[in-house]
Amino acid sequence: SVREWYKGKNVLLSGGTGFMGKVLVEKLLRSCTNIGTIYIICRSKRGLTPAQRIADFAKIPLFGPLLKDNPKALQKIVAIEGDITVEDLGLKPETRLELQQKVNVIFHVAASLKLEAGLKEATAFNLKGTLRMLELALGVKNLEVFVHLSTAFCHCEEDILEERLYEPIYNPHDILSAMDWMNDKMIEVITPKLLDRHPNCYTFTKRLAESLIAEYGSKLPLTVLRPSIVVPSMKEPLRGWVDSLNGPIGVMAAAGKGVLRSMLCKPDYRAELIPVDVAINSIITLACKRAKIQTNEVLTYNLSSSETVPIIWGEVVELGRDVIKKYPYDAGLWYPGGTMRTNPYIHAIFVFLCQTIPAYLIDFIMLLTRNKRFMVRVQNRIRLGMELLQYFTMRQWNFRTEQFIGAFKSLNPEEQEIFFVPISNVDVRQLIKDAIVGSRVYCLKEPIETLPRARKHLKWLYWLDKISQFSLVLLFAWMLISYFPVLRQFINFITPDFAASTMMHKVTKTA
Repeated sequence: SVREWYKGKNVLLSGGTGFMGKVLVEKLLRSCTNIGTIYIICRSKRGLTPAQRIADFAKIPLFGPLLKDNPKALQKIVAIEGDITVEDLGLKPETRLELQQKVNVIFHVAASLKLEAGLKEATAFNLKGTLRMLELALGVKNLEVFVHLSTAFCHCEEDILEERLYEPIYNPHDILSAMDWMNDKMIEVITPKLLDRHPNCYTFTKRLAESLIAEYGSKLPLTVLRPSIVVPSMKEPLRGWVDSLNGPIGVMAAAGKGVLRSMLCKPDYRAELIPVDVAINSIITLACKRAKIQTNEVLTYNLSSSETVPIIWGEVVELGRDVIKKYPYDAGLWYPGGTMRTNPYIHAIFVFLCQTIPAYLIDFIMLLTRNKRFMVRVQNRIRLGMELLQYFTMRQWNFRTEQFIGAFKSLNPEEQEIFFVPISNVDVRQLIKDAIVGSRVYCLKEPIETLPRARKHLKWLYWLDKISQFSLVLLFAWMLISYFPVLRQFINFITPDFAASTMMHKVTKTA
């Protein structure tokens, strides 16, 4: 039994205040009620100490159902002041000693998810941070498993990603050493050569981190888990729970607000997605599975639902567009629309005409009315986000998941319900609806009670959009008729009344 195995186990978690980290903590406390202490390494942020940040979990809707059933559940969490980017994780000697004496399970979830981050920053978080966690683990006396969270997109050079580790492309220690002595200019020059087929420094450094993990395979009980694109929760503890607008959810929100009109995407390619609660269920059960196996092999799993619940990007966008019209975002700037395109040049033209120019016009109006300008800044953020995302939506990914699905099927029926992984009969429309409504409520803080107002606003935007389109068509037709005499003569020929009215207008003007 997975729950029985976690009984009395003390857990150390990095990244516990992030999106996946919070869901992992909640699930452990709710489903593994006899778990020991959960130590969370986190740093002070925005004037809040680590203890205050953990105490604020009680204010997050995610923990509402748990605290309703067990008001004292959060007392099992101990905030540890630390930072994976600091030497020795920034831990006090006595704290480090306590962890090495008491911890049984380590979940290394912390990472820099900034896809636009430079190589030095990404290396500090994703590579050096992983090395520091491994060095800490070496001193843990009763360690039963170390779980490293990677990403399914870290092996861009592979046409089919197997559930195993790959040979390193570079020695990770050489990269770490280079980041120590190279200046920013040198790093900027060598980065494109190092990245090669990698779209950004995030996937590159996560690839190198797996090479580090492989080095420690004979020293520690390790497992590597590679989730694909993590999306809002499927059903627990709340449908559609999400706390950030990264990835597809940000695209849906931008399109729903009317500020995104074009995206580069192959509509026939599979969308490699996994709901966050499904990913967390898998992380918990696979950690237990690895701990029970005596081997020096680093067991590796690809966490994705594309083979069991196949869905293509075109379907995601169409369903999302339909759902947004029924559950619109509040205070949209324009009627939701936009199109997927595969030609980058046509896409660039539409972005310029339908996003960039309107953004400058809106900011100009805001300037004239002495209001704060914001639209150009919003469009710049959207442009950056879409440039980073398009690498993943313009390529067909192939992830093998036999070991991942096999591990789930090996659970007893009761625990398949508790730690569910959807392998058939998934209502994709409901999943997308929950994700959009969740982003509306939890990220944008738009209460569900505002839906009637949002629907009225959407109707107004619909007619404004239609009138604008009709006006543009008339303007374009008038310009053609005015500047092309042959076309004007043809119109005069097929519409005598039009010609007569045109002549009358000229006579009146002359008089």
